[in-house]
Amino acid sequence: MIRNQRKERPLLRCFHVFAFCLIAGALLLAKSGEDWQRAIQPRAWKFPEDHGLHPAFRTEWWYFTGNLSDAAGAKYGYELTFFRQGVRFAPLNPENPWSVRDLFLAHFTITDESRGIFRAEDLLSRVGPGLAGARTGKMDVWLLDWSARMKDSVISVNARKNGMELQLELVPKKPIVIHGRDGLSRKGPEEGEASYYASFTDLETKGTISLARSGPKVAVTGRSWFDHEFSSNMLAKDQVGWDWFSLHLSDERDLMIYLLRRADGSLGAASSGTLVEPNGKARHLELSDISVEVLDRWRSPRSGGNYPSRWRIRISAAEIDVVVTPLLTGQELVPGGLPDLIYWEGAVAGEGNSRGRRIASEGYIELTGYAGNLKGIL
Repeated sequence: MIRNQRKERPLLRCFHVFAFCLIAGALLLAKSGEDWQRAIQPRAWKFPEDHGLHPAFRTEWWYFTGNLSDAAGAKYGYELTFFRQGVRFAPLNPENPWSVRDLFLAHFTITDESRGIFRAEDLLSRVGPGLAGARTGKMDVWLLDWSARMKDSVISVNARKNGMELQLELVPKKPIVIHGRDGLSRKGPEEGEASYYASFTDLETKGTISLARSGPKVAVTGRSWFDHEFSSNMLAKDQVGWDWFSLHLSDERDLMIYLLRRADGSLGAASSGTLVEPNGKARHLELSDISVEVLDRWRSPRSGGNYPSRWRIRISAAEIDVVVTPLLTGQELVPGGLPDLIYWEGAVAGEGNSRGRRIASEGYIELTGYAGNLKGIL
């Protein structure tokens, strides 16, 4: 059951139309440029500097998801994501702060399992004079009063809109993980169809959330996952979307899977994953190591997208066999300012076996390309 489907005010609808026109034109300009760097070889990563902005690449995102609970044991999920989309490699008028180089889009969601509530908000802005941006050399990204900042190994994330609010502190329990066999996360067979992709897979989390302006701030604790990815032409020509899984297993193993879907229904050979052991050691997984079986589906009444909604995940070589299910089926995002960027991103939980022992699991799953048109975005 999805609640809080609020009505848009006429002024907000006008903003969404304007924003769509702005970003659609911007993306056409962005794709015509040849100056953007591409991910074509392994990167010499350096942290904490590489948590910051990489302006030479056209597309970049900072992605936080987490599974939380309150003192009574009620379960929540959250997502806070900042997308940067390059418009021009160099602004037409560098002296004018309104001259567009990058656009920033942010999504913020909270899932409340016990009350069957899923709420989502989004923001869209050009960089402008301080409206949005990210700094090089450290994690410091913001869009109006939404932000993600790292100081002394503690990440603070904050967002608020229409009564929904999030204030959390995240502390890494495992070292940063670089995805890809050789540090290059390949997404297709051609040169440059790849990204640079790093994660904190296990972040101890505490803070407060609120779902309504008149409601209380709820103290929560739990675990989060952080992804940072940047590229310039990630999707191959025949790819229509991806299914992304980030799972925490109760035996302290973390699992990421990235399945790239082709237009003919098959999976791209570059689909892959990463298994992170309790000591932080990461192991690259090829597509041949991964089995994901869809056990159920859900059709969105808003977009018409027909999404998978229950999965059996097996990594035979690692002795993992789990079944996961969404906390709520209707965790779909339909941004007003960018109608092609429709995707399902939701908190999930399940149980199964890991190395012969019964375990529980929790995490997040992202499903793109089931509605909208990613080719208009990436």
